[in-house]
Amino acid sequence: MNLFTMLKAREAASRPIRIGLVGGGKFGTMFLAQVIRTPGMHVLGVADLRPEGVRQRAIALGWPEERIAARSLEEAMDTGGTFVTDQANTLLTDPRVEVVVEATGSPEAGLSHALKAIEHGKHVIMVNVEGDVLAGAILAERAAQAGVVYSYAYGDQPALVCELVDTVRTNGFIVTAAGKGNRFVTGSNQITPDTVWGSRGITAEQAKVAGMNARMFTSFTDGTKAAIEAAAIANACGMESPSEGLLFPPCGVEDLPGVMRPASEGGVLEATNRVEIAASTQRDGTPIPNDLRWGVFVVFEGPSDYARRCFREYGVKTDSTGRYAAIHRPFHLIGLELGVSIASAVLRGESTGSSQEFRADVVAVAKKDLAPGEVLDGEGGYTVWGQCLPAATSLSRGLLPVGLAHGVWMLRAVQAGEPITWADVSQHEESDALRLRRALEARFAAAPAMIK
Repeated sequence: MNLFTMLKAREAASRPIRIGLVGGGKFGTMFLAQVIRTPGMHVLGVADLRPEGVRQRAIALGWPEERIAARSLEEAMDTGGTFVTDQANTLLTDPRVEVVVEATGSPEAGLSHALKAIEHGKHVIMVNVEGDVLAGAILAERAAQAGVVYSYAYGDQPALVCELVDTVRTNGFIVTAAGKGNRFVTGSNQITPDTVWGSRGITAEQAKVAGMNARMFTSFTDGTKAAIEAAAIANACGMESPSEGLLFPPCGVEDLPGVMRPASEGGVLEATNRVEIAASTQRDGTPIPNDLRWGVFVVFEGPSDYARRCFREYGVKTDSTGRYAAIHRPFHLIGLELGVSIASAVLRGESTGSSQEFRADVVAVAKKDLAPGEVLDGEGGYTVWGQCLPAATSLSRGLLPVGLAHGVWMLRAVQAGEPITWADVSQHEESDALRLRRALEARFAAAPAMIK
């Protein structure tokens, strides 16, 4: 409860946390909107493929033009300004940068950036959940060996769920389910960039005016992003994926304890300690009262008659038996809340959640019938969607992670709705992402006891 006090002390000592932001898109822009108002933090540099766009957005947010006009990191240090560049390595390797925020959204680029930052002794806040799910447990291990923190980004839903789960477990309760809300209707898995706007009730022109990215919203809509965030939660909290993929049960906040409990008790779960997504609409798109579309939740079990009586006495919403209870947060503020992770990593040496194991994976599933020679286009595209499965299933079946399901071509035909295997596609080019993924698979294939 003292992060703000610690930040003010850094400010008073003229030793603000020096931050390097890689990726100046939506998340990065939201962070820039708040960090300029936060004591004890200094964005030393921002790396983005379109530097001028970052400057323009910062100025629109209220940054003085001179504060975003530094021509080098040296000048930024001297003036308290920010250097904007298209060269990420400038921030990843400079000793004056204490913490790197990786917010590019590209899993392969994200893993390379995080790895280099760790090798250069920097804390890493991994906004890039796509990269984390691909090989996060290995990065967390490398960070620990280097004496730095590797962390999810507070404000994004996985970190917020980690906080809820940790709170519940710290107080001696048994976690039954945890996850987030998400819109999901019949046919969602087949949504493509050509059909996404119609599925969301807007026109392509309206989306263009609002600056909305079709591939990003396709990932949000077809279940891929939800699968990625569920897998991240499982790997950070020691939880399990449903054996056949997420169920997306329609569920409002009042119904969480009754729906997110084992099937043997009247709910939808195979067993306790599962990640799941609460659909914010019925399958036909009909709204659900008090939906959790933007929020997060944890369902937990009262371990004693006394605890369950306290649930009743203090107005805790439970299932019909009084055994299962839920707490939720109805919103997340994404980059506006990122400062919590930065301060926690630098000032406390603690993450706000990170992959510790490989319990859940997100595998590529064909959106349509795929023929030999067809090139996969990855998350948010026309060819595949991502399904959350147990890591043990992914390993035993040789399934292709969705984070590497782009830029390779099909060697064999795969029908719509079927998972794609490594053997179904052409060989990948060597990269940091591929090497880290191989290390993850080798580690956990050799230690199956850690995959439950």
